[in-house]
Amino acid sequence: MTAIHPTAVVDPRAELGAGVRVGPHAVVGPEVVLGDDCEVGEGAVLRGPSAIGKGNVFFPHCVVGTDPQDLKYKGERTSLRMGDGNSVREFVTINRGTATGSGQTVVGDRNLFMACSHVAHDCEIGNGNVLSNNVLLGGHIAIEDNAVLSGAAAVNHFVTIGAAALIGGLTRIVQDVPPYLIVEGNPAKVRGVNLVRLQRLSVPEDRMQSLQDAYRALYRSDKPLLVSMEEVRARGSLTPEVQNLLAFLDRSLTGINGRFRETLRKD
Repeated sequence: MTAIHPTAVVDPRAELGAGVRVGPHAVVGPEVVLGDDCEVGEGAVLRGPSAIGKGNVFFPHCVVGTDPQDLKYKGERTSLRMGDGNSVREFVTINRGTATGSGQTVVGDRNLFMACSHVAHDCEIGNGNVLSNNVLLGGHIAIEDNAVLSGAAAVNHFVTIGAAALIGGLTRIVQDVPPYLIVEGNPAKVRGVNLVRLQRLSVPEDRMQSLQDAYRALYRSDKPLLVSMEEVRARGSLTPEVQNLLAFLDRSLTGINGRFRETLRKD
């Protein structure tokens, strides 16, 4: 059964699924839809329009679904959409979209947002990602699946972070981060292949080796990147990971300032 603490404030226009638990002094605002078995911790605030799936845990004092922090926002109707099984830790903030963006912020399944991390308006977060403490995402950022952003990394608006990438702590990211690779430092540089994450995702050894060979050709060569990319393609029999890496780089190279999503901006 749904359990709402007597000190919690749940708007009558909110919709709560079976087994939802709302803790002391929490606030669930109008047009918040909470799926089954979600938990809203002490003092957490959820605002709408927000459509939230099943089994999400909102820890004490996180603030989710609030207005975008954008000076162009004039009260337009925008939304947040979140999937299942996410963990939103203490003091995390996740904002809704903007009318000049996609109109919604989207979060997939099984993501971990550690304490004090921030997801700005119009971001698109895939599945299985980890945002460590104090990670900051600007607006319109896309993160694919299974990426890890280490503590206090800050990501420029319109950046895309590829699948299973690893971003080092305190790193400033201003360009797209290719999938499967480790990026760290200031300025940020590609340092290697994220083998630990790939092993945990059960990528076969031969495919990890092919990815390492491609990494060396692309990032440990004195040749221009485009030349190295064509040489990798010329080898043939490319694994899915190498194909995805090359396709990602193709998109980024057509972008503005190293950010493909800059080509999509409306303002």
